[in-house]
Formats: sequence, structure tokens, C-alpha cells
Amino acid sequence: MKEAFIEWFGPSVIWEVYGGAEGNGGTIINGEEWLQHRGSVGTAFAGMEIKILGENGQKLPAGEIGEIYMRFKENAGSSYEYIGAESKAIEDGWDSLGDMGHLDEDGYLYLADRRTDMIICGGANIYPAEVEAALDEFPGVRSSAVIGLPHEDLGNVVHAIVDAPETAITEDDMLNFLAERLVRYKHPRSIEFVAEPLRDDAGKVRRKALSEARIS
Repeated sequence: MKEAFIEWFGPSVIWEVYGGAEGNGGTIINGEEWLQHRGSVGTAFAGMEIKILGENGQKLPAGEIGEIYMRFKENAGSSYEYIGAESKAIEDGWDSLGDMGHLDEDGYLYLADRRTDMIICGGANIYPAEVEAALDEFPGVRSSAVIGLPHEDLGNVVHAIVDAPETAITEDDMLNFLAERLVRYKHPRSIEFVAEPLRDDAGKVRRKALSEARIS
């Protein structure tokens, strides 16, 4: 979709900004940069820095997915306060919004998913957004949502909810399609077809609510 807008308006006038209302940092990228770093949300704002941390708090090298931490070099630290939740700030002013991603060798940031949405299946980390992007490529699919459902042996398994109101799709059709796009362990163990939109008016998928409804 972004590439279509770049072709329509020209790369020099398309800009993208990533960040949160917490104001702990952000990134920016224009269309010309994006064509060289497809899928990136850009580099850090001036005066800001980013690092990616692993599960044990270690700094990860370029290309490895971990939790995104940001801070401003001057006056490090954020002034916001959560109500009903805890900040993820750590020492030296580094702060996280709970997003996962990686940096490339040039310092461009790529988002993977929300930490809370990550599915751990048999010890493997699976990011719903990656599976949803593959599902959405299937002709006739309007939207999709991927959630983890409890499993006695594996911890969680991948369950896909596919919104395709005008197309007759079978589970085998979809799995054969995904075989060319995802490694096997990321394939859904079950697929549910629905005929209603899965995104709210803000364009967000409320995976927690979808998961709770199916578990209950």
C-alpha cells in the first residue's frame, strides 16, 4: 500500500513517523529512503538513540529481533505516567513501548510486533503480524488476525481468523498458499473463517479480546 502511494505522489513527499504518545522517542523516514530500506519505519529523531534488547537484557546486533528501547540523549528519561499500568523504563533513561523489532546495519528500524502479542510455540517465537501479512496476500481476504491458543505440550499454538466474506476458501487452500511464504512452524494449527471486519475504526486488531473470546 505504501509503495502504491509512493508511485502515485512521488517518493519525495511521502513521510512516515513512528513513536508513541509517551514521547520517549521516535523515528522518521521519507519515501526515497524507504525504497532503499523497504518495510522500515526509519532512523531515530535527531538527538535520540535506539537499541534492541534480548530477553535477558543484552544488546542485540543488527538483524536480530528484540524489544525496542529509545531515549533522548539530552535530559534522558520520560515525564509521562501510566494509569493502571507500569512503565518499562530501565536505567539511564532507556524506555520501551513494548514493541519488538530490529535495526539494520545502517540504523534503520523495522517493526515486528507487540511483545504482548508474540506467540511462543514449542520454544519458538512467532510474530502474528508476519503471519497476518502472508494471510492477507491470499486473493479475497479482506483482513486477518492471528492469536495464540493454549496447548498442553507446546504452550501455545497459532490460530488464524480470516475475514473473507466473498470468497470460498478452504483450510487446505490457505495452508498450501502459506507453504510458499512461511516456514512450517509459523503455520496456523487451525483456521477460522469469518465474514466481519477484524479491525476497529482505528485500523487496529484487538488480538487480546479475540483470544479471550475463543478461550472462554
